[in-house]
Amino acid sequence: MVIAKGPYVKQRILLILLMVVVLSFARGLYAQNGSQAVSPGEHQDEYALEDLFILALERAEQIKISEEELYIAERGRDKALSAFLPVFTAFGAYTKFSKKRVSSEGFLVQPDSSVEWGLRLDETLSLGGREFTSYRISKETITKSNYEFNTVKEEYLLQVATDYYNVVKVKRALDIAVENVKRLTAERDAARKRLQVGESTKTELLRAEAELSGARSERIKTENLLKLAKAVLAKTVGIDGIYDVKESKKTIESYRQEALAYFIERCKKITLSCLKQTALSERPDLMALAEEKKIADDEVRLAKGLYWPTVSLEGIYARNENDPSRSFELNESIFGTLRLNFPFFEGGLRVAETREAEARKRQAGLQYEELKKTVDVDVENAYLDYITQQSILESLRDQLSFASDNYNLVSKQFQHGLANSVDLIDANTLLVTAERELARAEFDYQLAVLKVKWSTGTLLKTVIHHTVRKE
Repeated sequence: MVIAKGPYVKQRILLILLMVVVLSFARGLYAQNGSQAVSPGEHQDEYALEDLFILALERAEQIKISEEELYIAERGRDKALSAFLPVFTAFGAYTKFSKKRVSSEGFLVQPDSSVEWGLRLDETLSLGGREFTSYRISKETITKSNYEFNTVKEEYLLQVATDYYNVVKVKRALDIAVENVKRLTAERDAARKRLQVGESTKTELLRAEAELSGARSERIKTENLLKLAKAVLAKTVGIDGIYDVKESKKTIESYRQEALAYFIERCKKITLSCLKQTALSERPDLMALAEEKKIADDEVRLAKGLYWPTVSLEGIYARNENDPSRSFELNESIFGTLRLNFPFFEGGLRVAETREAEARKRQAGLQYEELKKTVDVDVENAYLDYITQQSILESLRDQLSFASDNYNLVSKQFQHGLANSVDLIDANTLLVTAERELARAEFDYQLAVLKVKWSTGTLLKTVIHHTVRKE
């Protein structure tokens, strides 16, 4: 066996050792940063707005808290139902006396010990029907809690939509910022070449460099804003880990037609009066206050029921065993008692409770009327915002078209020496501004559509409809 020697073998050995060191370093670096970065093959969740709605309804703590309130109301109905049912109890007692006592005639007066036990059945009802009124109140409370539960869900869904559109707006702004950096980089390179051939001054290059630096700074700022917006959305919905959002591929007009299909079918045309009428019949918070008015009426009846007497029925089985037993002692007894209880004077308690219930009834009526006015303002505000965003969107589309044509024209003029760098930078600034404003207006318009649905109380129905259809 011949072992080769010489400088060639040493170079190969050094190369192998260098490769081992590089691979070890890369392996350690991947182990350290692998959990912080997403590799090209790693799965990353991507959510549309409808997906975020579903997740929020499943995970949001605020919605779960309201759900527990509904559960508590249902248990209140069980408590009210128990008032109709008799109370069945068992009792028992053991008594140990100091000593046995016997009379002079030889009769047992006091035994050594005594055991008493038995069963008791009690039923109490008011002749004024307070139990029936209380049970009706418990059912109305469940209905009210259900409307309040839907109110919380609608408001939370609107918050999810607001956070989602904040993310997509910043995400679109980041795309615009990246494209702006690319354009300004090309303009800077072009200005540098023109300076080298003597077709421009150094001032134009410096101006291009300054604009490029500002665009890079804007891109970095937008990247950080995107991280913050995604963190807020993740907290609202309850998302863990790395994720991304995706925009709807529908056109603005198709989105509007689908989102407002309920109103288009009901009203044939989206008008303010139709939206207000829909809100009066669909807003869950308004319907919750309507149930509150019913509860207040029944609470007045409940308080007036205190003026009626109560009837109590008692059935008792009792057994008494003494040690030693007495002569002629009755060890077992079964009896029943019917009682009628009518308090003539209780210090004005019934009058005070009745007047308090009547005041709460008036208060519930005033709250309902006030909320109706608030709902009208909400609907009008959402409708006007929807009309405004629609008009703004059409104007900004034209503005972007003009700005894009202007930039292309100035860019060609700049290439042929018919325009200077200032003209090109101004045209680029106008283009970037138009792109940002249009992107913001598109998402503000979509959010305005959702606000119309929220103000009329139909947002949750739409989400549930899309969920059922998807399943």
